[in-house]
Amino acid sequence: MSVFTDATRERAREIIARYPADRSRSALLPLLHLVQSEEGYVSPAGVEFCAEVLGLNKAQVGAVATFYTMYKRKPTGDYLVSVCTNTMCNVLGGQEVYDTLAEHLGVGHDETTADGKITLEHAECLAACDYGPVMTVNYDFFDGVDPQGALGVVEELRAGGRPMPTRGARLCTLKEMAVQLAGFADEREGAVADGGPGEPTLRGLRLAEQHGISVPGFDPNTPIKSKAAADQAAEQAKAAKSEPAPNGNGAKVPADTTAPAPRDAQEAEAAGAAANPPAGDGKPAGDEAGAQQRNLKEASSGAAGASPAIASETGGQK
Repeated sequence: MSVFTDATRERAREIIARYPADRSRSALLPLLHLVQSEEGYVSPAGVEFCAEVLGLNKAQVGAVATFYTMYKRKPTGDYLVSVCTNTMCNVLGGQEVYDTLAEHLGVGHDETTADGKITLEHAECLAACDYGPVMTVNYDFFDGVDPQGALGVVEELRAGGRPMPTRGARLCTLKEMAVQLAGFADEREGAVADGGPGEPTLRGLRLAEQHGISVPGFDPNTPIKSKAAADQAAEQAKAAKSEPAPNGNGAKVPADTTAPAPRDAQEAEAAGAAANPPAGDGKPAGDEAGAQQRNLKEASSGAAGASPAIASETGGQK
């Protein structure tokens, strides 16, 4: 009997239907998030499910699932607490934050508390150096944390609360976040409107300007050009480039005088292109094409409003 609900299978068909028939393998990443949203991690059954609906083998799915750290390979808590311990955050106290949480929760890296609420991990970089030390909960940011502030966040989570991140919308559980990463909207009323954008990350630009290494007259508050203005500027630049320019004798020559490549270079390039066709999404030898075609058909019929057949765990229909 399948471990995945009919609703998950229906969503899997929706995901597959987003991609062209000859590019269905591109659906693998959101499908892995989808199975994680149901089980809390990518289990062997989840790998088998993704392989089945895409007509891949389990080794191919497992290779992707083990490459990306967002796919968890063992049961994970409701809240994944990640503390940056890389250079900048470490200098600012990130390691102290992590050590304090590890001692308080009684867990180490990639371990989950006994109540199943919190999984703790140290992260190499969370891409928010000027907000450091930073901590994320299910990938939402808590900026400028200190040990006591981090303890307050995890204790509120364990008590059933959902503290507001520094930036972004209302906190989700890991399973709820996985649904969104699979490409489905947050259905909680008002959840997206809850949070704010946080302070702009302009510190590096301002330091560069102070030390004279920015573009002269640079103003970070300059508004971005409209598309019409940007298109007009591009056309003007293109026209200026195509105007004849004087050569050393005062005569006019075209601005672009790039000589064609020698014949032997052209032949070598053509031979290389012929020997190395662009990568496609064709299935390697040993892949099961029948499952792929069946699920693509079901995805198409589901998109048209029909009642798609539900694939069984063994690849049949019921």
